[in-house]
Amino acid sequence: MSVTGRRNGGRGRLGEVLSGLAVAVGCVLFLGGFGWAAFEYQPYTVPTRSMDPTVKAGDRVLAQRISGGEVRRGDVVVFTDAQWGNMPMVKRVVGIGGDRIACCDAKGRLTVNGTAVEEPYVRGMLGGRASTSDFDATVPAGQLFLLGDERSGSLDSRVHLQDPDQGSVPRSAVNARVDAVAWPLGSLIGRPAGFAALPGGVSAPGPLNLMVGAVLAGALLILGGAAYGPLARQLSKRRGARRSREEVSAGAG
Repeated sequence: MSVTGRRNGGRGRLGEVLSGLAVAVGCVLFLGGFGWAAFEYQPYTVPTRSMDPTVKAGDRVLAQRISGGEVRRGDVVVFTDAQWGNMPMVKRVVGIGGDRIACCDAKGRLTVNGTAVEEPYVRGMLGGRASTSDFDATVPAGQLFLLGDERSGSLDSRVHLQDPDQGSVPRSAVNARVDAVAWPLGSLIGRPAGFAALPGGVSAPGPLNLMVGAVLAGALLILGGAAYGPLARQLSKRRGARRSREEVSAGAG
């Protein structure tokens, strides 16, 4: 075998090793991303338009499994409470234990402990107000005050204001936080900036972006590694054919 042949053979074997490694790493990332997502997230179908325009009726959402202690103002959560029908519901947390929640100020905004909160998702509501009816409630310790984004029709804490807990639910009722609409929009649900300036701030973004990145990177590595073999063989054939033509030309010369 010529020096060139040995060199090409060595490069070929190295390429095969690297392509196999790429496929193996890709499988780990691809399957790991899906496994991580299945462990962290659970899907829900939203049955009503009470969270419109953030989440529409029939949307399939992905909600990260969390405990009630991790909830912050502004989070869109999935919870179950006997006073609310004992079935999973999706609402936005606007107040936590100790907060005084009132509506509306002179500009029609919700206030938390006297601080007005800008909520862009309610601007399309009737009269541009954060609630179609005025209310004032103090959230007991360990409880959460919840509103739908579609404030003109949502059945939320305002409906339960006469209850002993003034419409709030215990933190323990929460089992997940909605991070994205998986279908049909395929969009992330961000943390509203209007609550960020309040004590405690807003929740950190969930790991969904990392999971999606892992799955996509894994898929690219698998495809790239699998494609290497056929491409390398094709290139080798072309090089061989070119060398044969050059040898024939040199012999004729």
